[in-house]
Amino acid sequence: MTTPRMPGARIGVIGGGQLGRMLALEARRMGCRICILDPDPQCPAGQVADDQVVAAYADLEAARELARRTDVVTCEFENVDAAAVAAAESLRPVYPGSRVLRIAQHRVREKETLARMGFPVPAFHPVQTPADLETGLRRVGLPAVLKMATGGYDGKGQVLIRTAADAHRAYEALSPKSEMLILEQYVQFSKELSVVCARDVRGSIACYPLVENIHRNGILDVTIAPARVPGEVATAARNLVSAITEQLDVVGVLTVELFLIGDGRLLVNEVAPRPHNSGHYTLDACATSQFEQLLRIVCHLPLGAPELLTPAVMVNLLGDIWEQTGGQPDFKPVLAEAGIKLHLYGKAVAHPARKMGHMCAMAPTVEVVMERALAARKRITGV
Repeated sequence: MTTPRMPGARIGVIGGGQLGRMLALEARRMGCRICILDPDPQCPAGQVADDQVVAAYADLEAARELARRTDVVTCEFENVDAAAVAAAESLRPVYPGSRVLRIAQHRVREKETLARMGFPVPAFHPVQTPADLETGLRRVGLPAVLKMATGGYDGKGQVLIRTAADAHRAYEALSPKSEMLILEQYVQFSKELSVVCARDVRGSIACYPLVENIHRNGILDVTIAPARVPGEVATAARNLVSAITEQLDVVGVLTVELFLIGDGRLLVNEVAPRPHNSGHYTLDACATSQFEQLLRIVCHLPLGAPELLTPAVMVNLLGDIWEQTGGQPDFKPVLAEAGIKLHLYGKAVAHPARKMGHMCAMAPTVEVVMERALAARKRITGV
């Protein structure tokens, strides 16, 4: 039987971005203390944390220092240095552990692991040489997507290819940036979906509702909760994600991105062992947010109910809005409306494609909430 670590639990977080910030704010509400490891002393999470180790993510001694200052460690994003996570793990429990992180932060390893476990993934082929690329094109076919195996997010580090000439140009552009690439089948999906799933040290699982995601230029733009799909698709998605979480032996929060294809089948796109942008709606619209859920897990508390209390739509606010409005946007017209919640991340500098915050709209039906969310953003941008 594990002993609860709160109130007053000291939680270390590797990463100081907006996910760490929202985790720290939930921790304050629950009486926990947060220490951040991040190289930027003004990072979003550091602004609201109790303590910070200012150092590079790959600094092994800094990771050990974070562990010494805390009772348990978690990660804000998966592309942290695995050796540093292992260094922290040598002194304190880390949820999720370095094994899961090593899988999630390498796209070839991720796809190979999921395929070996029998989960449905798009066709793929590892690429390290031009010969590998030729083999992959024969195996995967065209169109396809060539991606860096490590790093890259929000559409970065990947190229859509439609011809063999495209493939070789993409290889020349990406291969200097990553020791391995992955060629993946381009999936003609009808919807992009995701599920946030929580699993504790006892093996108990709680899955949040299936949500629908709309991307723009490779960046998540809108999340609709619940997803506009038949009930059997939602059930199949939750069952699939629960099985993946269990098979990977995740202790923490795992988000699984899915493609729904025309014949009703689901394919796994990516997994992220952390809170996720598509789960931000849980802060306002669920009985337990994804951030509180992670805190419950690392503190050995019972899982909270993932129940969706009201339909919700989350819209991202990118730095483009600040550029369009010539500086600080005017949020007063939005905040004057019922059912709209604003979350800003404390980032001092706005630039295009940078996530500066998000809004969550709530209403009795998906149709009404979708209209309300997009109208709210239009009031800010005029677009």
